Amino acid sequence: MSTSKENSGAAIRTTTDQNFPSDIESSKGVTMIDFWAEWCGPCRTLGPTLEEVAAEYRDKITVYKMNVDENPTTPSKFHVRGIPTVVLFKDGKPVDQFVGLKSKSDVQAFVQKHLA
Repeated sequence: MSTSKENSGAAIRTTTDQNFPSDIESSKGVTMIDFWAEWCGPCRTLGPTLEEVAAEYRDKITVYKMNVDENPTTPSKFHVRGIPTVVLFKDGKPVDQFVGLKSKSDVQAFVQKHLA
């Protein structure tokens, strides 16, 4: 199963190629996954924003991170070519995505349009 990020209060969980089917594809409701890498500056900049949004929408969405260097299969399946790439799933199916840095309000709007 997936694990929470290093600090136990984190709103974002970590998933892997192995856990992706059970964490995301089998999920009900809205799930968001951040494809990122440790060396990626924009990814590290987006991280705290995603943490804030994940905490705000904790009862409405589940948010995961996947390190693309450690898990190459899943990003390839979703044609991730640049990072950070954030993909939003509804009932296990991808419905929307964005690539690159976004402001907190942009990420909130991205999530909000799929909660109706």
